[in-house]
Amino acid sequence: MTRETENTIETPAPRGRADDIAWEEASVEHAASGVEVISDFVKRLPNSPGVYRMMNTAGDVLYVGKARSLKKRVASYAKMGGHTNRIARMIRETSAMEFVRTHTETEALLLEANLIKRLRPRFNVLLRDDKSFPYIVITTDHRAPGIFKHRGARQKNREYFGPFASAGAVNRTVNAMQRAFLIRSCTDSVFESRTRPCLLHQIKRCSGPCTGEVTPEAYQGLVGEARNFLSGRSTEIQDRLAERMQEASNDLDFETAAIYRDRLSALSHVTAHQGINPRGIDEADVFAVEQKDGMTCVQVFFFRTGQNWGNRSYFPRADKSYEPGEVLGSFLAQFYDDRPCPRMLLLSHEVEERELLEQALAINAGRKVEIAVPQRGGKHEMVEHALLNAREALGRKLAESSTQTRLLEGVAQAFGLDRPPRRIEVYDNSHIMGTNAVGGMIVAGPEGLAKNQYRKFNIKSTSLTPGDDYAMMREVLTRRFSRLLKENGPNPDAAADLSEAMEDDESDDAMPPWPDLVLIDGGAGQLSAARGVMTELGLENLIPMVGIAKGPDRDAGLEKFFMAGRDSFMLPQRDPVLFFVQRLRDEAHRFAIGTHRARRKKEMAKNPLDEVPGIGPSRKRALLHRFGTAKAVSRAALSDLMGVEGISEQMARAIYDHFHDNG
Repeated sequence: MTRETENTIETPAPRGRADDIAWEEASVEHAASGVEVISDFVKRLPNSPGVYRMMNTAGDVLYVGKARSLKKRVASYAKMGGHTNRIARMIRETSAMEFVRTHTETEALLLEANLIKRLRPRFNVLLRDDKSFPYIVITTDHRAPGIFKHRGARQKNREYFGPFASAGAVNRTVNAMQRAFLIRSCTDSVFESRTRPCLLHQIKRCSGPCTGEVTPEAYQGLVGEARNFLSGRSTEIQDRLAERMQEASNDLDFETAAIYRDRLSALSHVTAHQGINPRGIDEADVFAVEQKDGMTCVQVFFFRTGQNWGNRSYFPRADKSYEPGEVLGSFLAQFYDDRPCPRMLLLSHEVEERELLEQALAINAGRKVEIAVPQRGGKHEMVEHALLNAREALGRKLAESSTQTRLLEGVAQAFGLDRPPRRIEVYDNSHIMGTNAVGGMIVAGPEGLAKNQYRKFNIKSTSLTPGDDYAMMREVLTRRFSRLLKENGPNPDAAADLSEAMEDDESDDAMPPWPDLVLIDGGAGQLSAARGVMTELGLENLIPMVGIAKGPDRDAGLEKFFMAGRDSFMLPQRDPVLFFVQRLRDEAHRFAIGTHRARRKKEMAKNPLDEVPGIGPSRKRALLHRFGTAKAVSRAALSDLMGVEGISEQMARAIYDHFHDNG
């Protein structure tokens, strides 16, 4: 029996954002094969463009696709035979589908990319490293503009230059530009509070506008030069500085000439580290894709204002049946879903539906976007250079993966696991005499540390004794695995079902939600507390757990390992597996301590005025300006509080009563 909503569905906006969309939905309530499910939908689908989702019995999205004709595309899945192993497997697992009609195929492409990024379907090409790019920003809403590194949403009254491939590339450029143009990099609050020039002025990396060491007009001239340099007029700026240096030298003003010389040297440092430089290309991104041994690397070079602003390697998750052009086409749609697109894209491989992709990117960018696969000339050389970098990056990644695979095989052998673990979770606690207690969980797998899987736990229980490490570990593991059972696991009483669910997770290329191994930073006591939690949740003997006790005097290499049903044991001191486990333990320790320090710093920064109802930033600032400290406010008389600007008699009485009632 099938069910389908009758409302007419269309995208409300050209971007086709997933959160703004209502879906035509259908599900199958009896056991049916994927072909039967899909065939039932085909009868009611329109010959119009749109996006479809294929889902399994658990409601997980398996695949998101777009089509010029929903009816024809979905009908192709209902045919018996002729499919790749990937598509055949996807069809078999499909038990429900959802559809949305769009006005055009271009809108469908935009929506498809957005949904893939948000839902991360198992059978799509997935862009895994999705961090935003850093930019250089020049503030224009201040009388003395500053130059800063920026990552995230853009703000008004600021000029952005980028993107840069990494934060390191931005930092190097900003440092060089400070020496070249002497623009401030301090915050506005520091700028306003300065009474004498700071150290950066002393080492000739700032012109000192905060204390009037440079006139406002001259400083604006420096800002203009920096803006011109970032806009691509670097040669013009260098020629002008060289002329000024020569003029100062002719006038025997060697001190001024030395300043221009140092600024020229700083600019040369920036331009000398450009690597390959485009000829006749002002703005473009270069993409090259390389595949080997089931892995794919996409190398991206960024060129802006005629300058090379760095490169980055991506390793999208893609089935080995995907051709390079297929991976690249899907990658580009996701890559520019929420990023500004340049005027030109240079590719190493032809992509399907190039014109459609150009139209979709043009809609996002608000201007024409050209996609080219150059075969000769300077552009082809740029693509070949990117392709060389892709091959080298993929080679390094494969070598790392091979090493990681051997280490995980060694872990399985050392701890008696049935197979190499795909997900290892390591737990540690941190506190100072029980205060600001936190727990930390780190995750590692075949590709190393999975930092997007890390979790922190603020210890919430008020009943545990401060400093009780066992109780803290019990709380952390209870919260972690209770939620895991709720979100990903079956009935905890059905051990066979749970084991089957864990095996299903392993068949997926993504990091599975269930761990294959849990490492506890602690000895037999910590391990016993952890095992007690697993018993309460019905997970005993399903997930191997190992306690790691530090050696005498905390010496590395003398750790003892504790497991249920085994005597404590040690690993050989030069065993690579021991070094690997030590690194995991140290990373968990670092993460827990960092989380604890951040919480402690936040607690220390709390102001008693924050606890007074009705006191916001403005009133708090007025009180501190008048009395200096919160302690002085707490001692102030009612009449003194009433004399503060913005503090009414009622508010003054509330402040006075708060401190005296609690004093």
